[in-house]
Amino acid sequence: MLSSSSTTVKNLPLKRRLCFLLKLVCFVSSVLIFCEFLIYYVVIFQCCWPDVKGGAHMSEKETSASVLKAIILADTHLLGEIKGHWLDKLRREWQMERSFQTALWLLQPDIVFILGDVFDEGKWSSPQAWADDVRRFRKMFKCPVSTELVVMVGNHDIGFHYEMTTYKVNRFEKVFNFTSGKLITRKGINFVLVNSVAMEGDGCAVCSTSEAKLVALSHKLNCSQQKLNHSNKGCSHVEKLPASEPILLQHYPLYRKSDAECTGEDSAPPEEKNIAFKEKYDVLSREASQKLLWWFQPRLILSGHTHSACEVLHAGKVPEISVPSFSWRNRNNPSFIMGSITPTDFSLQKCFLPFESRVFTIYCAAGVLLVILVLAHVQLLTPPFYFAQRLISKHKAV
Repeated sequence: MLSSSSTTVKNLPLKRRLCFLLKLVCFVSSVLIFCEFLIYYVVIFQCCWPDVKGGAHMSEKETSASVLKAIILADTHLLGEIKGHWLDKLRREWQMERSFQTALWLLQPDIVFILGDVFDEGKWSSPQAWADDVRRFRKMFKCPVSTELVVMVGNHDIGFHYEMTTYKVNRFEKVFNFTSGKLITRKGINFVLVNSVAMEGDGCAVCSTSEAKLVALSHKLNCSQQKLNHSNKGCSHVEKLPASEPILLQHYPLYRKSDAECTGEDSAPPEEKNIAFKEKYDVLSREASQKLLWWFQPRLILSGHTHSACEVLHAGKVPEISVPSFSWRNRNNPSFIMGSITPTDFSLQKCFLPFESRVFTIYCAAGVLLVILVLAHVQLLTPPFYFAQRLISKHKAV
């Protein structure tokens, strides 16, 4: 009997240590699960599709049939083998994958547009590195059959104009089925895809081909809208498209002097807002911008490239939305745009992703609490409860 009792007493500390260790594992696991999975659902669940005019007077069936739900994001910048550190890749690509897949699951869009700079080193990538980057992209941004994915080209995908080659352009077009001057029509809504890197205006082979396609598409759209400046004879043999005014999708923004007039928490930092933009590098040239506005007379322009948000009104009537980067690597508060679009109207709403600083704060707070618990358990730190209890007992003794 005595030996049995002594064995039980000896096993108590071991059981307590195992129990404490189990609690620590549960605590750490809970923090990891929340910060790496659940936080994306908590944050994106708060986003909802904006209402489009007329939607309130339509039945639910009519609304779903006539309104196109689109997600627009930009500048994912998947890191390459040259400048990409493995830890940076792991952290930022996991963030984008979880954000994207969570958004798809919660919001169920009809179509997703990515406005260029999909890769960070597409302009340098060897065939092997390019294949690896494409494989990672397809895993991260995999869409269900019900959601269409449309990808524009950016300067990091094929290089700035002086780095752009036919080989790089064809490589990108083959993977993403992208061509400049391509028209996508969904639910009677016309989207024009522009290779803004090729809007240099210097007559290069890629530029000339791209501009020729845009001019031809402009003619088709204008004929379909029965513009007065097109005679019936000139449009008699032209394929008729939906009469909806087009939406332009491109990587570079149209020309603007700077981001000085941009507002909002995800606009450029104050120290960067007044820096003048360089034409054909930060924004399109004045000439190229005027061409696109004149050719298409769009009702909306969506662009990326600057990594910051901005809203600009061109010619006093055409709104352009610069979409911020989708990656923590480029900003602390990434986001994407949710658009409810009809052939005659649209409504946009921004959806923020989890802030990187907030996730870091949660990890730091959890780490401090973990250290306190461990120190208290090994009696190197007196827990507040026992400290208060000792003070009370001493007071009573006096």
